[in-house]
Amino acid sequence: MSDRHEHSHPHEHSRPHDHGHRHGLLHRMAHLLTPHSHETADKVDSALESSARGMRALWVSLAVLGVTALAQAVVVAASGSVALLGDTVHNAADALTAVPLGIAFVLGRRAATRRFTYGYGRAEDLAGLVIVLTIAASAAFAGWAAIDRLLDPRPVQHVPAVAVAALVGFAGNEWVARYRIRVGRAIGSAALVADGLHARTDGFTSLAVLLGAGGSALGWQLADPIVGLAITAAIALVLRDAAREVFRRVLDAVDPALVDRAERALAEVAGVRGVGELRLRWIGHRLRAEVAVVVDGDVTVRQAHRIAVDAEHALLHAVPRLTAALVHADPAPAPGEADPHLPLAHHAVA
Repeated sequence: MSDRHEHSHPHEHSRPHDHGHRHGLLHRMAHLLTPHSHETADKVDSALESSARGMRALWVSLAVLGVTALAQAVVVAASGSVALLGDTVHNAADALTAVPLGIAFVLGRRAATRRFTYGYGRAEDLAGLVIVLTIAASAAFAGWAAIDRLLDPRPVQHVPAVAVAALVGFAGNEWVARYRIRVGRAIGSAALVADGLHARTDGFTSLAVLLGAGGSALGWQLADPIVGLAITAAIALVLRDAAREVFRRVLDAVDPALVDRAERALAEVAGVRGVGELRLRWIGHRLRAEVAVVVDGDVTVRQAHRIAVDAEHALLHAVPRLTAALVHADPAPAPGEADPHLPLAHHAVA
């Protein structure tokens, strides 16, 4: 006997009846006033709310980093500092990554179709790849500018203005980094978190520009291009971290702790005698699950369905950002009974 059941849930739970939020009494009161609903419309509302938060984070970041890069560009034109040029280019590139992410969030709001049956959430992963390529391009440009200046040293003009621009770059990037990472983690967006880490590294590279300005003030012309090379190395490090995060998401990687949490939740469901194959995957910044649970072979179809519903409900409470689960009920093996899945054996992938 088997049962397949797919179900949606509007909330993001980290454990049974604990919503993983940190809003204290106000959140608990709101939860009492707003009972659980399992309607598809609520799931869509939740997804739209997450996308709206992501969009808001992107456009605010674009504005802050755009102003930061513009202010630095004015100083670059006047001073000729390649260290500040590298920082400015990277800030501009970081601001422009809001464009592919914004497109991905807009696409993610579209309903599933007969061609895209899971919806358009994976567009967010494509945006993450674009961000990784953008970081790589900015690293290459910053490195090229620094090497060119190292081969052809020139004095830096208006050193105090360069120092101020560096501090402006640090302040703008650190604020944006905190904002993007906080929102990205809240909505489960690996691309937005990667973008936040990108901005944080930009902030520290802005401080490195201060070293170049100090060296230039002391008359050491090579200080500026050397700091430019150091900035390039820092960009390469954040490129590695961002690429690892995004490629893991593209390959459907999940935190093993989530799998452990799901298995523990399923094991506590009445009627579940064992947990078989369990799979989790990200679609955009939402999770989906597929799981096989073992039930008593003598239960009726209705009873197996009830156990499957209870199992899915437990998963929705236990796994953060899980919006749907497909639960398959397998009968417990009986002595002398052939494996009910035997007809599928020749379809197994080697």
